[in-house]
Amino acid sequence: MSKQPSSPLWPPDARIVRPEEQPQRYDLPPYSPPPVPVTPPLPPAGRSWVRQGLRELLGTILPAVLVALLIHLFLAQATRVEGYSMEPTLHGHQRLVIEKLSYRLHLPRRGDIVVIRVPGYGREMLIKRVIGLPGETIEVRGGQVLINGVPLAEPYLRTVTRGDYPPTRIPDDAIFVMGDNRNNSNDSRAFGPIPLDAVVGKAWLRYWPPGDIGLVE
Repeated sequence: MSKQPSSPLWPPDARIVRPEEQPQRYDLPPYSPPPVPVTPPLPPAGRSWVRQGLRELLGTILPAVLVALLIHLFLAQATRVEGYSMEPTLHGHQRLVIEKLSYRLHLPRRGDIVVIRVPGYGREMLIKRVIGLPGETIEVRGGQVLINGVPLAEPYLRTVTRGDYPPTRIPDDAIFVMGDNRNNSNDSRAFGPIPLDAVVGKAWLRYWPPGDIGLVE
């Protein structure tokens, strides 16, 4: 008795697909190329440079100029000592910072070193020390300054003041200023009391030359 060939060992769910039954092509989704980024056209080189410069001006330089202007007008400014009328306290060609805020809060005080505009002297500014205050009577007698008849102590002087100055009442809106180099100073003894609104500010800091850096007193 002939032995029948054994059946192939395939899993029950397996099935051989004959070549004639296999699909001849595969339907793929249509091909879509990736989008190409669009670069906006560049502005002309000249126009771009101008716009960048304007943005730089408006964004950086202009605010800095405005801040500096506000500081100069209302808070502080730099100035240079001219002449020798304030020796030995200040010397010619020293550079100072003048602060303007104090006198918006209170009147100048005796002994302050101030920058003033002298009426009739044009734009020229002088630097002097406040000696007499509004409403006081000032006098120089035998080299001694008297305030309301009382001798004034002036430890900043190094020489004896020559000459006299008659008793003079200082107006209520003015101060009397003098230089520390009393015998070589053009001050209120020559041009009279200074109106308060002619006071630019108070000398605050010496910053040049470097060896002289320090507060002004």
